[in-house]
Amino acid sequence: MEIQRLGDLKTALGECPVWHGGRLWLLDCRAGLVLALDAGSGAVVQRHEVPPPLGSFAFNEDGRIVLALKEQICALDPRNGKLQTLAHIDASHEHLRLNDGISMADGSFVVGTMHVFREPGEPPLGGLYRLDTKAQLHKIDQGLGITNGPCVNPLNGRLHVADSAERVIYSYAVSADGALSDKQVFARTDAYDSGPDGCCFDTEGGLWTALVRTGALVRLDMQGRLTRKIGLPVVHPSALCFGGPGMADLFVTTISDSGRLHASGPLDGAVLKITGLGYQGTARPLCRMPL
Repeated sequence: MEIQRLGDLKTALGECPVWHGGRLWLLDCRAGLVLALDAGSGAVVQRHEVPPPLGSFAFNEDGRIVLALKEQICALDPRNGKLQTLAHIDASHEHLRLNDGISMADGSFVVGTMHVFREPGEPPLGGLYRLDTKAQLHKIDQGLGITNGPCVNPLNGRLHVADSAERVIYSYAVSADGALSDKQVFARTDAYDSGPDGCCFDTEGGLWTALVRTGALVRLDMQGRLTRKIGLPVVHPSALCFGGPGMADLFVTTISDSGRLHASGPLDGAVLKITGLGYQGTARPLCRMPL
């Protein structure tokens, strides 16, 4: 196994890496940047600026990019920079914003909120939302403080969602119409002294998550048991995805200044590339929004 830096990019809040079209795409959320990196050199080959803060993104089948902004989901046309509003969530607050999301196999987009600086016992606003292929927005769960890492197990089709504030990863059964049921605790990460941040699955059903507080990645099997832990040369890893030849490389985004987390080491804010893991991932599905 080898861990190396990909290019010389330094992000404030690097997030949501996605392998698409032979390139690594990611966000710098505080800067409002959508970036594409050359897989070999790490050079920035596309750069799109939108109103910050950014939460997450997915690709639509027509080439546009579905974006979670503060309290709305939009579509960006990378050819001309045009931004189209698709939906607004049903809550608004200074400390509430949309956060991590994922495209689903049925073409929908699932995204959750984060509500920070809450008083003790104060329930979080927002929740987990699904934008369907008619661009209709549905709330499908609530009570999540900081939603991160939504991803689908390729072996059993269950949706996994982390609440970083509670240091827990939940799993849900997903019906044909996108409704969730059978909510279960998949794993708790208290033993690792960190909340789980971004997540992704390998083809064997192992869930990988970034331990944002302790500079490490872990792999959990389908029963939520630890099978691998990798220390990283950064303080705050944020998210990860498989990509590269055969989807066998693991790319990790990191944080130098999220507004709440800060780090000033030489690799904090960089994109890391891990090779030789012995695992593979799968490509993300495309959204199918009527844009």
